[in-house]
Amino acid sequence: MLLTIPQLVLAMGSLVVMCAVMFVMASRKLRSVYPMFFGYIAINAFALVICLVAYRFAFSRYFYVYWTTSTILMLIGFTVQYEVFVDILKPFSAVVDLGKMLFFWAAGFLLLAGILTALVTGGSNSGKIAVAVNLIDRCVHMMQCGLLLLLVVFEKRLSLSWRSPGMSVALGLGIVAAADLAISYAEVRFPASYVSLEMANGIVFTAILCFWAYSLSVKASAPMTAASSPAKLIIQRWNDALISYRQAEVAFSPMNSFLPGVEQTVDRVLARKIIQ
Repeated sequence: MLLTIPQLVLAMGSLVVMCAVMFVMASRKLRSVYPMFFGYIAINAFALVICLVAYRFAFSRYFYVYWTTSTILMLIGFTVQYEVFVDILKPFSAVVDLGKMLFFWAAGFLLLAGILTALVTGGSNSGKIAVAVNLIDRCVHMMQCGLLLLLVVFEKRLSLSWRSPGMSVALGLGIVAAADLAISYAEVRFPASYVSLEMANGIVFTAILCFWAYSLSVKASAPMTAASSPAKLIIQRWNDALISYRQAEVAFSPMNSFLPGVEQTVDRVLARKIIQ
């Protein structure tokens, strides 16, 4: 089977831009700062080449190649989200520790949801795997949209700059995830427009790649830290409460559960808010 000229041009264009993003990251020494994101771009480029070759010369194997690469990219995308989250909230060490725990449990939940979905889905084994991967992929996209919404809401409060590499990566991931979810819904409602919708999805991804190539090549100004912000931020109060809870000289017995500790932390945050 042959690809249409617009599809081939879009694929080649996105491949060129991905190489440009990797070159910019290597030249600006961002590869060591965001190794998972660099790997995400590199694997995307490799997956595109492999899928094109399989589609053209081994179409009978294309299904397995596509879903294998999609699974790998979905897993890498989850780790990129974690990497960006840790980098952006680096000044808040206690909040980062809490976020790491939440990401760990989220990964376990997504894995369990995928396994259960595969078990209850009828059809062949390959069809079950495709449904499970698709479910987990959409959940990861929802988390990426949630991270973007969080940054949009707290961007001024945290004195973050959209010109910083971490914010640029998070913005791009959120837009790509939102577009993918919207287009996936449209493909179900309008199956006759599947090819056009996939082209639109590819155009959005290529546009974000161009945005990454530009934003990562521009030197970002050093953002003002939240500690130097004149206003006391709620996330700063959370960070202070979590640190005090972590460093409190209280002997916890093995019978104590996690929930009472969370309740105590919430009480401390609310108490500080009332005092201020």
